[in-house]
Order: sequence, then structure tokens, then C-alpha cells
Amino acid sequence: MALPLVAVLVLHAGPAEVGLLASLQTIAFLVIGLPTGVWVDRMRRRRVMMAADLIRFVLLASIPVAAELGVLSIGMMFAVALLMGLAQVFNDVADQTYLPDLISNRQLSDGNAKLEIVRSGSFLAGPGVGGALVQLLGASRTLTATALGALASVLFLGSIKAPDKPPADTEGSPLLRGIRVGLTYLWRDRLLRMFVASSAMNNLCISGVLGLSVLFLAEEVKLAPGLIGLLLMSGGIGGLIGGLTGGWLSRRYGTARMTWLAVTVGAPFGLLLPMTQADWRVVCFAITSIMLSWSAALTNVGQITYRQTVTPEHMLGRVNASVRFVVWGTMPLGALLGGLVAQQVGVRQTLWVLMAGRLLAFLPLLFSPLPRMRDFTEVQARS
Repeated sequence: MALPLVAVLVLHAGPAEVGLLASLQTIAFLVIGLPTGVWVDRMRRRRVMMAADLIRFVLLASIPVAAELGVLSIGMMFAVALLMGLAQVFNDVADQTYLPDLISNRQLSDGNAKLEIVRSGSFLAGPGVGGALVQLLGASRTLTATALGALASVLFLGSIKAPDKPPADTEGSPLLRGIRVGLTYLWRDRLLRMFVASSAMNNLCISGVLGLSVLFLAEEVKLAPGLIGLLLMSGGIGGLIGGLTGGWLSRRYGTARMTWLAVTVGAPFGLLLPMTQADWRVVCFAITSIMLSWSAALTNVGQITYRQTVTPEHMLGRVNASVRFVVWGTMPLGALLGGLVAQQVGVRQTLWVLMAGRLLAFLPLLFSPLPRMRDFTEVQARS
């Protein structure tokens, strides 16, 4: 929350600059997303995550220092966003590849659901605390807390008792060949391919919405930073509910049915968000955030569990990176497109277009085996 607020409140950035800032945070998935999978398969995963967090700590801490010295600029913000994105690529690929090192395959669904609870819990508390700190300390100083969070992550990762397993990929094949192997495996698995297509369409629209949310609430709806934090915090409620119920739903109805339910039920609620006003209609933003986060949490549990289960261990980094390259590669495009369109037609009108486009994201899954399945084991048996 604090990064776009620094741009808006301290540097007086406009919609295009806010959109570019959001775009730069995820463009690294397009730049190095594919080779990262090959590199992570050849490195110890926990060490990769710890190094990425240390880099994030240094970058985030540089912003309040620069603000205090009076040298902070939008150009520096762009540079920090880009470099943080590069570190985040390594962290995310290693993160999704690391869990199967710690637990068995039969525990993956519950394990991923518990991780969603943790992520959603932190997301639930973070924006509220961030909004209060922005009002109390100012936007730039609030980033000090975010930097300390990255440092704490390093310490927690270092405390894990399980040995950091050596690299699974010991072949040392050429980089391009390793990339091709990951992409080929992804393309040949029909359900993986449809998951990626659906998620890419969803992220293209949602990244545009996320890039404009702070600007929309601060400038269009004209809410105070504290209330903005509370509204952004509402997304964590949906994610928390999704994480808490994901394991039970997958056992009760099947992981495939749970995933399909989440995709279809959550989509229509997105149309409430552009209706947000500075009166009772402020709940439209909260309802949208809760339902979309609930849907995303359950969908992530299903997709990640399926991917971790069917992919051979020595290829998991490359397949995860291939998925992230496509799925997250649409995010900088969506954020940049959202900012440019909002500059021309207005923020609220752009949100209508983006949320209408998101309704189409379920179409690839409609033509996949998913609607006719109960569990992902049905596909595994045919593979």
C-alpha cells in the first residue's frame, strides 16, 4: 500500500505514473521469468528466498532514507520497483518449488491452504496498519516497516530445521534447452494450459485494477489513508476464509470441483467495485475485495497443488517459472494499460472496462476437463 501512496501523496504522481510504477513491479516476470526457473532448479531454494528478501530489505529501506535527505524522485521509485520485481521473481519461483521439499504429496493441498491463510492474514493486517502509519508517520517513513518485514522473513527462513536440499537438476543443460523443457511440459498438459490461459486473462484485468485502486480511493472517491487501508485490508478477509476452508472443501467436494466453484462464483462480484462512493456504497469495494480474494485463494490452492503433484521434482522450478512467466507477465501490461486508459477516459470508467473483461477469464476452463472432474487425480490417472 505504501509504495503507490508515496508516489501519490509525496511525489504527486498521476494515473499514468502510478500505472507505470505498478507495471515495473511485475515486468521482471517477462524479462527473466523463464531463465529463473532453470537457475532455481540448480540452486538451493531456501538460500534463493533468503537472498531475495535481503535485496528487498535494502531497496525498501532506501526510499525513506532518500525522502529524509530530500532526494527522492519518481525515477528512483521506478528503479526500486523494477529491482524489487527482479528479486521477487526468484523468491516466488523458489517459494512454490520449496514446499514439496518439506511435506509429502498427500499433504500438499492442506499445506498450500495453510500458506494461503498466512498470506491472507498478513494481507489482512498490513493495509490497515499501513494506512494508520501513513497518517501518523507519513507515506515514505512507513516503508521502513515494510523493509523490516523483509529482514524478518530472512530470519524466519533461516530458522527452518529441515536441511536445504541440494539442487534437483544436476544435468547442467544449456539455458535455452532448460527453458524449452519447462514450456513444453506446460503446453502438453491440457489442464495446466487452460489454468494458465484463465489466470493470464484474470491477471491482465486485475493488475490494472490494483494499479489504480489507491488512486481511485484517494483521488476519485476522496477517502482518508486510514480508511483506504481498511478497504484494502478487506481483501485479506476473503483470502483468509478461502485458506481456512480450502482444505475442507477439497476433501468434501474434491479439489477440482472446489477450484471450478471458486472461479465461477467469484467473477460477477467484480462489477460492484466501480460503484464505490464516499457513502454507504463504500461497502461495494469491500465486498468485491472479499469475494475476489476468496476466489483467488481457492483457485491458487487447487492450481498449485495440481502443479506440484504432477510435475517431476527436477522440473518443478522450470514449470513454475513458465507458469509465472505467462500468468504474471500479463500483469505489467495490465497495470500499464490501466494507467494509460485512465489518463484518457477517467479512473472509474477504466475500472468498469477492466472488471467487465475479467468476467471472461473463466472461458478457457469451460473448455477444459475441469467442469467434469471431482479430483485432479482423474487427470493424473490418464497422464
